[in-house]
Amino acid sequence: MTHAQVGIIGAGTMGADIALVCARQGHRVLLLDMNQAVLEKAQSYVGSMLAKDVNKGRITERQKEETYERIFPIADMQKLHVCDIVIEAVPERLELKKSVFSSLAEICREDTLLLTNTSSISITEIAGGIKKPERIVGFHFFNPAPVMPLIEIIRGKKSSDENIEKVYQFAKELGKTPVLVNDTPGFIVNRVARPYYNEALRIIGDQGAGIEQIDTIMKKAGGFKMGPFELQDMIGIDVNFATTESVYTNFFHEGRFKPSRIQQRMVQAGSLGRKSGEGFYEYSE
Repeated sequence: MTHAQVGIIGAGTMGADIALVCARQGHRVLLLDMNQAVLEKAQSYVGSMLAKDVNKGRITERQKEETYERIFPIADMQKLHVCDIVIEAVPERLELKKSVFSSLAEICREDTLLLTNTSSISITEIAGGIKKPERIVGFHFFNPAPVMPLIEIIRGKKSSDENIEKVYQFAKELGKTPVLVNDTPGFIVNRVARPYYNEALRIIGDQGAGIEQIDTIMKKAGGFKMGPFELQDMIGIDVNFATTESVYTNFFHEGRFKPSRIQQRMVQAGSLGRKSGEGFYEYSE
């Protein structure tokens, strides 16, 4: 799918990164967000990342400009009717995602692939009641999307084999390593990762060790690139908490996935990690 027209819904951290990944591979990107300030921030971020590419000798100044100009900020969803692929990257709320896909099903061509970047919500449930659900597939990037190689391709109950194959090839064309998984709660990575976060939160709740101490041990002795609290701050504590809630609910409240009140209180306080300037650690501009 060389030089496809790709729509991205949501220009937050993940949406901006996905736009950058697609534009670098030569795709024309329509980046949709209703919030003008968020769109401007995403454009500024993409420009700064491409400037770093130039400084490191990865691309020329001209290539930087060409890549930047392939991303078109928009605020009107109707403009996505031209897209071959649309990737949804809105907050992790089922009803919001269902509303987005219901609109896309009416706006886009019947052969447009409709992908969701959800980290834990059931693809089958998102596609439930949506027109032509066979074209709705999970397409889960990991943060930061330009760096992390893995994409989980999640097959919903009604995703067609033909569309799964197209999505798989698209991920490879983006330079990623796609892994096809079935639609189970948390898929693979987020299901496996829940104990990493939850047990670390339980340890500080029990006053067994401090935040920095746990992060240091997991990196120095455990071989992890980031400790559980550094990772939560980077992902977004709200995103991480929503994922844990989703996995817990979809496993019918199995105790091993029970969310932490510590994490809940931080979300309620607006301490969301790097993006809010404060999480388990503090971040300056």
